[in-house]
Amino acid sequence: MRILYENCDPKMAQNKKLPYTSYLVEYLKEGNTHYDLAIGSKKSEIFDHYWDKYKKDLKNMSQSGGQVNPNRWNDNMLEKPANKKAKIATPPKKEEPKTEEGKDEGS
Repeated sequence: MRILYENCDPKMAQNKKLPYTSYLVEYLKEGNTHYDLAIGSKKSEIFDHYWDKYKKDLKNMSQSGGQVNPNRWNDNMLEKPANKKAKIATPPKKEEPKTEEGKDEGS
C-alpha cells in the first residue's frame, strides 16, 4: 500500500493516468475533512491501513478515475508541477547604420 498524495484536492482522483487500483480516501482529522490518494494491491489493504489510523473518522473510499494497468504504471506517469523559471529578457540587437562604400564624399 502506498499513499500517492496526502491531503489533496479530490479532483486529482479524476486523472486517467492513475492505475485503476488507486482510491480516494475521505477521512476526518481534527474536525476537518481530508482526502488522500492511495494505491494498493487490494482495496482491503488500503482500508485496513486507514481504519487502523483513523478508526471511526474514516468516512469514504471510492475508486479513482484511473484507467492504467497497475503493472504498467510508474511514478513518472504522474503529472508533476513544472518548475517555472523567470526568463531573462534580452534586449533586441541594434543594427549599425550602413555606409555606402565606393562613393566619394567630396564630389
